[in-house]
Amino acid sequence: MSSWMNRGSRVSGKAGTKGVDPFDAGFNMGLAQPLSRSVRLNGFATCLRLEEIYWRILERIAEANQCSVNAVLSYVDREVHLRHGGVKNFSGLIRVVCVAYLLGGQVAR
Repeated sequence: MSSWMNRGSRVSGKAGTKGVDPFDAGFNMGLAQPLSRSVRLNGFATCLRLEEIYWRILERIAEANQCSVNAVLSYVDREVHLRHGGVKNFSGLIRVVCVAYLLGGQVAR
């Protein structure tokens, strides 16, 4: 574990408790590389730039819903417009959707 994280076990807040190193030796930096993809959001062609890891999570979401990544993105786009009148940072919203999906029931609603 990195020495900066081992100072007083800040992860758990309890002295002597071992934390988790989020940047282990086998970390794949390729997952952090931005990747632009052409997508269709409710019939409109656009380009969306996300880190590779988020594209992988979107693929999981699509698989769980038996649809395409474009269908997932179109659904989020449509719902954010209907419920909130749109969003200024769609790629940021998609990142939050991905993290919320991974956290499952741990996300406060």
